[in-house]
Amino acid sequence: MKKITIYSTPTCVYCNMAKNFFKSNGAEYTEYNVATDLSKRKEMIDKTGQMGVPVIDVDGEVVVGFDEAKLGTLLGVK
Repeated sequence: MKKITIYSTPTCVYCNMAKNFFKSNGAEYTEYNVATDLSKRKEMIDKTGQMGVPVIDVDGEVVVGFDEAKLGTLLGVK
């Protein structure tokens, strides 16, 4: 099983789309709310150099934004 981490905020539409995508494909993920978790916000910025969400890490491959095609490829679900 792939290790999936999503850095998100509660009001982010694309974050919710990504989480729904994972749920519909049976993929478990760890979510960090970077609106309130300052250490995870710093971790996200250190990984990507920017503040936009979602930032999704799939086994070390970082995807910025909700790129359904790329995530599908990374998960092997297209």
